[in-house]
Amino acid sequence: MVSALASDHGYLPDTVQTAVKLLIVGHFAVGKTTFVNTLSEIRPLSTEEVMTEAGALVDDLTGVQDKTTTTVAMDFGRLTLSDRLVMYLFGAPGQQRFAQLWKDMSRGALGALVLADTRRLEQSFDVMGRLEEQGLPYAVAVNTFDNAPAHPESDLRQALDLLPETPLVSCDARDPKTSTQALITLVEYLQTRIPQERT
Repeated sequence: MVSALASDHGYLPDTVQTAVKLLIVGHFAVGKTTFVNTLSEIRPLSTEEVMTEAGALVDDLTGVQDKTTTTVAMDFGRLTLSDRLVMYLFGAPGQQRFAQLWKDMSRGALGALVLADTRRLEQSFDVMGRLEEQGLPYAVAVNTFDNAPAHPESDLRQALDLLPETPLVSCDARDPKTSTQALITLVEYLQTRIPQERT
């Protein structure tokens, strides 16, 4: 169990030869920090800070009035997949004012997992638009909040205006099993794109 050994000491095995970088993105308060914390084998780097009155003027708290902290730089976690392969997860803050940071973080990334919230689907458009501008492929995972309405997949795809090939799954960012499955869906999608990008 390479992951268990790596998490015990925080160090990578000497056998690791390949690192994969993925972004975990989404609008404000969609669960990115929770997602990275759930899956990281090491103590994740988190830049969560208490929200101030000044932030309340620019961050839309509609539907998330109980939120008291926000990411001010990024989240970072790690998953050792085998004795040769490691995955780095970079959680990007969702607010528009961090757009330049997104561009910097996207360098070298293979793709992104977009977390979405059915209570605020319209806020996902800016996020997906930024990824499309940067040419970064993505999958969408609807984070199933306890009080969020559920919709059929076809309705969600239409509401998000997704291309037929863009993967859409559900997950609970607090749950390792469904969060892992969301990452697997993204990686499988990225693998299907490799031949197309080489031609």
